[in-house]
Amino acid sequence: MPPAPRKRRSRQRGEIAPLESGSYRVRVYAGQDPITKKRHYLQEIVQRGPDAEDEAEKTLRRLLVQVDERLNPRTSATVRQLLEKHFALLEVERTTKATYENLARTHIVPLIGPVKLAALTAEVFDSFYAELRRCRLHCKRRRMIEHRVKAVHDCDHRCHQHVCKPLAQSTIRQIHVILSGALRRAVRWKWLSRSPIENAEPPKQPPGNPQPPTSAEAARILNASWEDPDWAVLVWLTMVTGARRGELCALRWDDVDLVTGTLRVQRSIAELKTETWEKDTKTHQHRRIALDPESITLLTAHRARSTELAAALGYELAHDAFVFSHSGDGAAHMNPRTITRRYGRLVQRLGIKTTFHKLRHYSATELIAGGVDVRTVAGRLGHGGGGATTLRVYAAWVSEADQRASTGLLDRLPRRPVGDPGVVGADELFAQNPYQLTAMDLRAQILDGTIAAGSALPTTAEVAKSYGIAIGTANRALGLLREWGLIEPRRGVRAVICALPQASEESASAECVDVVPDERSTPQDPPVVVLETSVDEIPYAEIRPTAAPMIGTGLIELVLRRRGEDVSKVVTAPVPMDPGALHRLLLDGINRIGGTAAQIGDYELEFREFGSTDSILTFVA
Repeated sequence: MPPAPRKRRSRQRGEIAPLESGSYRVRVYAGQDPITKKRHYLQEIVQRGPDAEDEAEKTLRRLLVQVDERLNPRTSATVRQLLEKHFALLEVERTTKATYENLARTHIVPLIGPVKLAALTAEVFDSFYAELRRCRLHCKRRRMIEHRVKAVHDCDHRCHQHVCKPLAQSTIRQIHVILSGALRRAVRWKWLSRSPIENAEPPKQPPGNPQPPTSAEAARILNASWEDPDWAVLVWLTMVTGARRGELCALRWDDVDLVTGTLRVQRSIAELKTETWEKDTKTHQHRRIALDPESITLLTAHRARSTELAAALGYELAHDAFVFSHSGDGAAHMNPRTITRRYGRLVQRLGIKTTFHKLRHYSATELIAGGVDVRTVAGRLGHGGGGATTLRVYAAWVSEADQRASTGLLDRLPRRPVGDPGVVGADELFAQNPYQLTAMDLRAQILDGTIAAGSALPTTAEVAKSYGIAIGTANRALGLLREWGLIEPRRGVRAVICALPQASEESASAECVDVVPDERSTPQDPPVVVLETSVDEIPYAEIRPTAAPMIGTGLIELVLRRRGEDVSKVVTAPVPMDPGALHRLLLDGINRIGGTAAQIGDYELEFREFGSTDSILTFVA
C-alpha cells in the first residue's frame, strides 16, 4: 500500500514574539518591497499588561486582514525615494521639471525626505507647511549668519544676522502640487491604499496682486527705451500685446502680417542655465493678436532697420528671421534672460521698482480698465481656462467696470447747480474716489497755509477718523501727497510738510505746446492754446507727463464753455501743459455733459487759479 501523500505545510504569514520587557512584537509578511526588492513586513509592538497577549492576537488578525484586502502600504520606501522615481517618469516641460526638482531638493527632502510613506499623515503635512511659512531657510530657531557666498571669504556688510522670512504662498502651493502628484502615483502603483495628503489642509491660493507700472511710469520707461529704437520696439510690443518674454524672443517675421495688422504667437524660447531651445507656448495655445496702426508703423520701421543692417553685413534678411535678434542676419534669437537683465538696469536707472513681466500685467490692466471683456483679454495674453486665471489675478481691476456703471448712472441724474467751486462734486474729472478727495482736501490746506510747511502731518489714524474713511484709504491719500512732493516721509516719526517750490516763468515756457494769440484776443487777454495736430499723430514716446511744465501751482478751476456759455466747472490739481493731456481733458469734459467728440470745435476749456476769476489760458482744438 503506497504511503499517503504528505500535506503541504502552509507558509506562516505572521508571528507573535514575546519580548524581555513583557511586551509582544507582532510581525506579518506583506510581500516583496518594490523599491529594495526585499521581503516587506508590517510590524507593531503591543505594550505589556494583563491583556497583552489577547491584544497581540487581535493585532495579528488585523494586520492579516490589511494584507489580504491590500489596505497596507506595500513598501517601506521614504518620501525621498518616491520623489526620485516620480521625477524619473514625470513628463512636463524641462524648465518646469527643473523647478520641481529644485523645490524638492531645497524644501521637501531636508524636512520630510527620510519619512516613510506609511508614516505620512495629514498632521505631518500640516506641520510641514507651517514650517515653510515660518522660515524659508529652515533655521530650526537658532541664531545664524547669512553669508553672501558659500566659499571661504572675509565677511562684510553683506553678511548679516539671519531673520526668518516665510516662503511665498505660491511656492508652497507648488510644493503641494509636487507631493500630491507623487502620492497619486504611489496609489496607482499600489504602494499606498490612499493618498495621505487628501486630508491635509492645502495652502491657500495667494490673492492676485500684479502691481503693474502706472501710466506715468510706463511713459518714462518707454521714453528712456528710445535711446535704442530696436529695444524700444520690444518694450512697446510687450505693452500693447502682453506677450511673454520667451514668446517675443521666438517671434519671426513670417509670424507678423503688417498688411492685415496681425501677429501670430505659436512658439516660445525656453532657457535653462546656459542652454536655450524653441518650444511650444506655455499653455500650448496658438493665438492671433490684432495690432494697432502705431505698432504696425514701429514694426515696419524696425524691419527696415533690420534689412539695412543685414545688407550692410552682406546678408539677406530671411522671411523667417527672428524679429528681435543680436545677429546681423536675424538667424539667432535673443535670450529671455538678456531681456530681463537689460530691463532691470533700465528701471533701476529710472528709480522705478518693477519687472519686465509686469509689463504683461500693465497690458491686461489697461485693457480691462478700458472696458475690454475678460475673455478677450485672456485670449490676447494666452491664459488658459477661458479667462479664470485672468479674472483671479486681475480681479482688482475688474472693479473699473463698476466705476463706469456708477458714472453712467450719474450721467442720467439731474446736474447739480454750478455753485461754489471749492465744493468737490461728483462730476470732478480726477478726484472721484475717497482717497483722491481726501488727498485733494489736504493739498488745498497745504497750499493755502492752513497746514504750514515744516509742520508734522496728521497720522494715518487721525486722517481716517477726520474724513470718516478706512485706514487703507487714508494710506492711499497720503501716498498721493507723497507722489505730489508735498510731504517728506520719515522713518519712525510723522511725515513733514515740504516747502512749496516757486514756479519760474522760464520753466513755464520752456517746452510743450506753442501758445499763439487768438485773433479775437487783445494783448491783455490770456493766451489761447491751439492744438494744430491730431493727438493720435503724436508718438506715444513724446508724451512726457512728468517733464511738461504744469499749469498753475495750486488748485486749478477748469471751466468748460460751449459757444461762449459756461456749461461745467471742475476743481482739480495742476495739470501738465501737454497737448495730449489738454486734449483728453477737453474730450472728457464734453463726454461728461453728454456731448460727442465730433462737437469738439464748439467747446473751449479755460484754466483759472482756484478762487480767482482771472484766466491763465484757454485751450481750443
